[in-house]
Amino acid sequence: MKYSHYRWISLTAMIVATASCDRGEDVSKAANNEGGEAPTNRIEIPATVRSNLGITFAKVERRNVAETLRVPGSFELKPLAKHEYRLLLPAQVRFEVDQFEAVESGTLLFRFQSPEWLELRSRIKLAVAGLEQATLKYDALTTRIKTLAKAEFKRADLESEATVLQAELSGRQEELNAALTTATNILNTYGGPAENAVTPDDLLAPVDLDGRSVPLYQSISWIEAKAIEPGLIESLSITDGSFVDESSLVLTTIDPTQIRFRALGLQSDLLKFEGAPAARIVPHQGIGSDLNDSVPTALTLGLDADPVQRTITLFANPLEQRPWARPGVSAFLEVSTATTGGLVLAIPRSAVVKDGITHVFFKRDPLDANKAIRVEADLGLDDGRWVEVKSELGPNDEVVLQGAYELKLSSSQSGTSQKGGHFHADGAYHEEH
Repeated sequence: MKYSHYRWISLTAMIVATASCDRGEDVSKAANNEGGEAPTNRIEIPATVRSNLGITFAKVERRNVAETLRVPGSFELKPLAKHEYRLLLPAQVRFEVDQFEAVESGTLLFRFQSPEWLELRSRIKLAVAGLEQATLKYDALTTRIKTLAKAEFKRADLESEATVLQAELSGRQEELNAALTTATNILNTYGGPAENAVTPDDLLAPVDLDGRSVPLYQSISWIEAKAIEPGLIESLSITDGSFVDESSLVLTTIDPTQIRFRALGLQSDLLKFEGAPAARIVPHQGIGSDLNDSVPTALTLGLDADPVQRTITLFANPLEQRPWARPGVSAFLEVSTATTGGLVLAIPRSAVVKDGITHVFFKRDPLDANKAIRVEADLGLDDGRWVEVKSELGPNDEVVLQGAYELKLSSSQSGTSQKGGHFHADGAYHEEH
C-alpha cells in the first residue's frame, strides 16, 4: 500500500507541473495580447558577450567596389632571382658567410686555394723570365747591328739572327699574355662587381708582401670570391674546408625582392583576363594583414594551358613590396571585370553570413552600443573583400566583423527567427508564444 501511495504522489506532481506549464503559457499569451514586447531583431551584446565571442566591428566605408574574379595562387622567385657560385678550378674552400646572411655586392663569400692556380703562377713567372731573357738578347743584337752599320761592315747574318730572336720574343710575349689572361679571368670571375676587374698589367704591378716587393700575382695564394649582386645566402652546398672538384656548386644566393605571383585561371574566363582593366594581389586574412592591403600588379597570361583541367597559367608581377609577399606564400589574384563607377557604401564581405537562403549582417545599434541589429542584406557588387550594401545602412554605422556567425546562430534557426522558450524534463523544447 505504501508503494501505491508513493506512485499517486508522483503522478500528482507531474500533473501539477504540466498544469503549471500550461498556465505559464496562458499567462505569456495574455501578456503578449495586453501589449507585451513585440519580437525584435535586436540582440544584446554587452561587454562580457563581446569579450567571450571575440566580437569586433568594422566601419562602413565609401568605396568604388568592382566585380572581381578571385584566383588562388602563390608567390615564387623569378628565374633571374637566384645566383649560383661555382668553382672554375679544383680547390679547397673556406666560407666567410653563413646561411641566411644578407650580402651586398662585393661582400666576401668564400676563399679557395687551388693547385692549378699555384701552377698558373709558376707559368707566369717562367713566362716573365723567358720574356726578359729574350728581350735582353734581342736588344743586345740590335745594338750590335747598329754599331756595325756605322762602321759599314756586312751584317746580313746578324740581321737573320735578329729575325729569329724577334720571333722568339713574340712567342714569349704571347705565352705571357695567355697566362696573364687566364689568371685575370679567374680572378675577375670571383672578384665581385665589374668595376673591380683586374687587368694583366695589375698582376705584374709590384705590391708589398712581408716587407718585400713582389708582383701582385705572386701575393695571391687564396683567391677571394665576392658577391656579384645583393641578396640572401640561400644554401651552402659543401662543407667548410672541403676539397671539391672543378665546376662544383659552392653556394647559392637569392634576391627575395625578385618575386612574381603564379595562379591558374579558368579558360572560360580567358577574355576577361585579357581585357582586365586592373589586377591586384591580396593576402589571406589569416596572416593578420590589413583588410585593405593589396598589391597592384602587371598581369601576364602564360604561354601554356592545360587542355584536361581547362586552366591557363597567370603571372602577376607585383609593382610594390610587402612583408607578407614571400616565395611559397599563398594569396589571391583579384582581376576586376566590372565596377560600380563611383563611391558606394560597402562593408567587409566577411561580415555577411548566409542564413538559409538569406544573407544577413549585424549592425551595431547607433542608440545602444550594447545591442546589434540583425539586417537582411540588400547587396550589390562584390569584389571578394568588400560588398556593396544598397539599404539599411548609413555612412557612420558599424557592422559586426568577427562574431557575425555566432550572432547568426543565436538569432536564427533554419532561416527563421528563434523565439524564447524552455526545456522540459524529457528534453523537449517548448517555445514561448
